[in-house]
Amino acid sequence: MILNGLYDNFLSWFSVDMGIDLGTCNTLVCVRGEGIVLNEPSVVAVKKNSTQVLRNGNELAVGWVAKEMLGKTPGSITAIRPLKDGVISDFEITEAMLSYFIRKVNGQHPLVRPRVVIAVPSGITAVERRAVLDSAEKAGARKVYLVEEPMAAGIGASLPIVEATASMIVDIGGGTTEVAIMSLADIAQCESVRVAGDDMDEAIINHMKKAYNLMIGEQTAERIKIEIGSAATDGEERTMEVRGRDMISGLPRKTVITSEEIREALQEPLSAIIETVTRTLERAEPELAADLVDNGIVLAGGGALLRGIDVVVSNATGLECRIAEDPLTCVARGTAIYLEHLEEWKGTMESDADDF
Repeated sequence: MILNGLYDNFLSWFSVDMGIDLGTCNTLVCVRGEGIVLNEPSVVAVKKNSTQVLRNGNELAVGWVAKEMLGKTPGSITAIRPLKDGVISDFEITEAMLSYFIRKVNGQHPLVRPRVVIAVPSGITAVERRAVLDSAEKAGARKVYLVEEPMAAGIGASLPIVEATASMIVDIGGGTTEVAIMSLADIAQCESVRVAGDDMDEAIINHMKKAYNLMIGEQTAERIKIEIGSAATDGEERTMEVRGRDMISGLPRKTVITSEEIREALQEPLSAIIETVTRTLERAEPELAADLVDNGIVLAGGGALLRGIDVVVSNATGLECRIAEDPLTCVARGTAIYLEHLEEWKGTMESDADDF
């Protein structure tokens, strides 16, 4: 075992070890000493009824190329998001996607396979964890380590998680929202709920159907959320022109919507997230709860960029709430810091070596 460890450390001098935030919407890759080197959508385009990844010239249709195809493919092509609610829903397509990303980052050192740290939702099952480990191994990783997303997000947000004080993170991703209270380098209280950015997009799609008899796609719903979506009033009401297909005539049509109605449409998924935050706080130990009065709550993930969400969380909990610096990359940056301390911390992480 000692020789194996020494050999592994020797190989790490020649490999591009990487941290991966394998998200439902986007996959981010960090390399030790270089920061984030890849940020692409978790989308793959394949030939219909197969797992053969489509080619776009010399490039595979993965990431940005594939996302452009969402909702626009002919019958012979399918654009797939292989992760749903933060977990792998299509094993082979995820393997192909990971393989593409790892090769893209590891291109200069193809002879030595990298060690990989992957952030996973805290609420996934043992079978789902095994699927991530297997996919990464088959995609070309030499050794795979799993770290829970709240821990990675807390480290990436520069929270004092190793100290004897409570730090609270709310990581709102695409498929899951992770709420955790951390202290002394471990999670003291945590809850993962499969309500997040995708559910907000779905709520907007349903609102457009009910209010306007207008069918819109996922990408349009996401654009609406980003441009005029909000969780609380900020004194500035916005409007946006939306195009889609009329559900009655079947013809293309456009309409104008307001930020106020989108705010109403987002109430259901936002309420589920707020309930998860308050439930986690209710289960916290009294001393940890006391710390949070001073330390407050930090928001991370793409959902933290929704206007006014910090105000809503603060009003619901009575605690100060702030948005982490560059919330989209918190988890990925956390995995990179894990990589830097891999020898010290790998005993606390699940890895493919745990099976032997």
